[in-house]
Amino acid sequence: MKHARIGIIGGTGLGDVLAKEAGCETLDVTTPFGPPSSAPVIANWEGMDVAFVSRHGPGHKLIPSRVPYRANIWALKQLGVSAIIASGATGSLREDIEPGHLVLCDQVIDKTFRRESTFFDEGIAVHVELSEPFCPQLRELLTEAGKRLSTTVHHAGTYVCMEGPQFSSRAESHMHRQWGGDLIGMTCMPEAKLAREAELCYALVALPTDYDCWRPPAPDRAQEELLREIMGNLRQATDNAILLIREALRLMDGPLPPCRCREALKLAIWSDKRLIDARTLERLEPLIGAYMTDNNGGPA
Repeated sequence: MKHARIGIIGGTGLGDVLAKEAGCETLDVTTPFGPPSSAPVIANWEGMDVAFVSRHGPGHKLIPSRVPYRANIWALKQLGVSAIIASGATGSLREDIEPGHLVLCDQVIDKTFRRESTFFDEGIAVHVELSEPFCPQLRELLTEAGKRLSTTVHHAGTYVCMEGPQFSSRAESHMHRQWGGDLIGMTCMPEAKLAREAELCYALVALPTDYDCWRPPAPDRAQEELLREIMGNLRQATDNAILLIREALRLMDGPLPPCRCREALKLAIWSDKRLIDARTLERLEPLIGAYMTDNNGGPA
């Protein structure tokens, strides 16, 4: 099976660009958590081997609560990916974050409650550090890439991840602003948590498409006109994100430097390793195998 260094999770716009510019090979990947949202495609883009997964599947038929986040992350890990650049549409909670801008999120508030948010749900207790949910090293690289673009790139922002699929009430939108949220979306969790458990660097490029309902539109604007505007903003933000990711790939020269994200399980396994059953060890070996032996190569 082919391997890739960088994983990309996003919408069809990114996938279309890969297919057009780099050509893609579709891979059949199975995981212990079922099939991924879409069959991963692998390509060489800007001199980098990348693997792409469409988060919502072909035709955007998966609502955020039904995205198989565990399968998506596992599939990318299985393909040899060490870092993931994800993108996702959001609403803006701040006047200065305008539709069409890009935001490199640095913090998150997780309001989801219907999703499987860990690989370690039975047979083993694992608690990863998540004070910085988005990889600082990968964010720094994207920040540097953003300096080469004419579009506005915000280098930090707090993403409020709601369950959905309904949007916020106005009272909720004001509450999210009071919490310190800058963006509201439905997809970065548990994606970022699972990437950390899989010891993958993960950064999110948020694509604001409109202002959330804390800022009501002009009363004379027709709903159809607003929808056309939002879709236009999404296309613009997607195009900007593609330029940003392309520049970031150009900056990746050689192997990625060491990062704490890629040793997240080193101190996170709280279970007595001698008592973890064989079935759990076999199922999770790609994640925990490196930590199941002592320094002499014997069982921990």
